[in-house]
Amino acid sequence: MSITLPWQYNFPPFFTIQPQAETRAKQLEAWEHLITDYFKATKQSTIDIREIQNISIFNNESISRKLSQESMLTILEYMAKNGKAAPVDKSKNVWEVYWHSLDEWGNMVYDWASNNGLNNTVCTLFELREGENTVGEEFHGLDMNVLMKALKTLEVKGKCEVMDFDDNQGVKFF
Repeated sequence: MSITLPWQYNFPPFFTIQPQAETRAKQLEAWEHLITDYFKATKQSTIDIREIQNISIFNNESISRKLSQESMLTILEYMAKNGKAAPVDKSKNVWEVYWHSLDEWGNMVYDWASNNGLNNTVCTLFELREGENTVGEEFHGLDMNVLMKALKTLEVKGKCEVMDFDDNQGVKFF
């Protein structure tokens, strides 16, 4: 995994949410980029803030600093305002993290379907996530919940219909 750590990563105050508004804004933006880069590199979509001490990017041993759960919650709430995260549970312990917004994911899937002549045909969600035709696509292997939310954004725009059939789910693109 190769992600670029921001210069602040080795600066101890980076691991404590800063009170001054301008500094805090830059800090939250740096954390958002670091987290989305990490999740993209590791192809992960969910995080439990109760377990962040087990994730290397939140624990800089070289300067003996760890991000607290409270700070992580502040960062995730900031990311949610930018469409880059959403809580999964009411207690806000488990979050989905999007290295692309749901609209961006939806547009990627729709563009792929259009470019492959799949308008007015039905694709299974398995085909989209794991099919041979999507191997080179960034959405290949995407978390099912994130994929469904992205497809729902397309459905609202009238670009597709998500459907259930037998024991499977599919999507028809328009």
